[in-house]
Amino acid sequence: MQLRQWQLECVNRALEHFHANKRHFLCLATPGAGKTIMAAEIAAELFEQDLIDFVLCFSPSVNISQGIQNTFSHRLECRFDGVIGAVGCSYTYQGMLSFKDDFWQLLKRNRVLVIFDEIHHCSGSTLEDANAWGEEILLNIQDHAKYTLALTGTPWRSDQAPIVLSRYLDPDSKIQCDYVYGLREAVRDGVCRNPKIVLIDNEELLVTNQDNEIQTFSSFDDLFKGSSISYQSVVKNNLAIHHILGLAIDKLGSIRQLNPNAAGLVVASSIEHASHILKILKDTFHQTATIVTYQEANPSDIINEFRHDNTQWIVSVGMVSEGTDIPRLQVCCHLSRVKTELYFRQILGRILRTTRALDQQAWLFMFAEPKLVVFAHRIELELPDNHVVMRESKPSGGMELTISNYEKKPSHLPNQSRSFTLSVGDIFDKKQTNAILNRTTEDVQFTSSINLSIEILGRFREKVISTFDSPF
Repeated sequence: MQLRQWQLECVNRALEHFHANKRHFLCLATPGAGKTIMAAEIAAELFEQDLIDFVLCFSPSVNISQGIQNTFSHRLECRFDGVIGAVGCSYTYQGMLSFKDDFWQLLKRNRVLVIFDEIHHCSGSTLEDANAWGEEILLNIQDHAKYTLALTGTPWRSDQAPIVLSRYLDPDSKIQCDYVYGLREAVRDGVCRNPKIVLIDNEELLVTNQDNEIQTFSSFDDLFKGSSISYQSVVKNNLAIHHILGLAIDKLGSIRQLNPNAAGLVVASSIEHASHILKILKDTFHQTATIVTYQEANPSDIINEFRHDNTQWIVSVGMVSEGTDIPRLQVCCHLSRVKTELYFRQILGRILRTTRALDQQAWLFMFAEPKLVVFAHRIELELPDNHVVMRESKPSGGMELTISNYEKKPSHLPNQSRSFTLSVGDIFDKKQTNAILNRTTEDVQFTSSINLSIEILGRFREKVISTFDSPF
């Protein structure tokens, strides 16, 4: 397989790094750029130069692990399943917790290349501040592997913990990457799609308290600043859901005129939320759709089937947010309650991978929540301000995914957005418009724990963030 220019550069940089007796290499490459293919090429070169005997790969999920196994088996032209005759194996981070000492002896007795996909899931500069996965790496891999290759598209953690095997520069604790290939370069090279991010707002929002006192707000920003209404109440609001899905379905429909196999992703907040969205997609908009959550017995099979079929939409709760390769995804609705920059970029990454199809548009739809607005405007920054905290004590519950809420310093917002306004009637046909506008108060009202309710009465408006100076 012919490598892309960035992949060839990274392979050469890594080999130079290893030849200089530096054992740990960190590559930052934007989601969808082809990190796994690049990693397989490094492994092949090291085998050819007789510098390694075996390869171990670790990643966050079974689905990603299976994809790595397939890629490495194909490139190395050998089994990659850990059985006799195989040259390596692919595991999940969770799986490494069950390995006994006899497994780790493999690294002590052989020259092993260990590859970590999405290394930011593993934290710890010492055993005292490591999570469970990071602790295994520090104990069994850091000093015993011949070489390590760490890959990430988002080299920071929302809990501000240091990433294992990484170097941080004083005094600002900025992570030091050995190779960087950002989204700007990937878009320039035609490696990734150039995304359009649509921020959805509303001009008239009414909040009523338990004493029937009414407040009116002219934007979601004003709503969240001036009331106790939560962002979760908005992403679960029926009228809001219908509107954002209507926009996304219309966009997917136009893309499928040229790319009949193009698909969309909805990232939901909960299983109940996902089921409700699935019902709307099927019953109201007559779309073909499937759902994948952690409750399914075979989520990997569902994702694999969707990857190769012609279903229009997949609704996910935490299953298609990172690392999952479904190139036909070109439209996404961000309806998760999680509002961290890490998660935002991971979701955006699902629609960036290019294909051979004629239309390479990529659209992300989300509501104009203040933090998400900031993240959308600074998507061009590969390493936003994320301060690392070296903890003195080990946190509890270290095996969970790295999703949490903390404040990040807002940066200057570049003036690169273009806005337009659509009424409900611009998006739906007349019959649908009347049905939505005539909904009862119960259909569009959510009551919070402190007895507040919200009604969405105004027109929705959309602002399109045009990234990398691209034309809309």
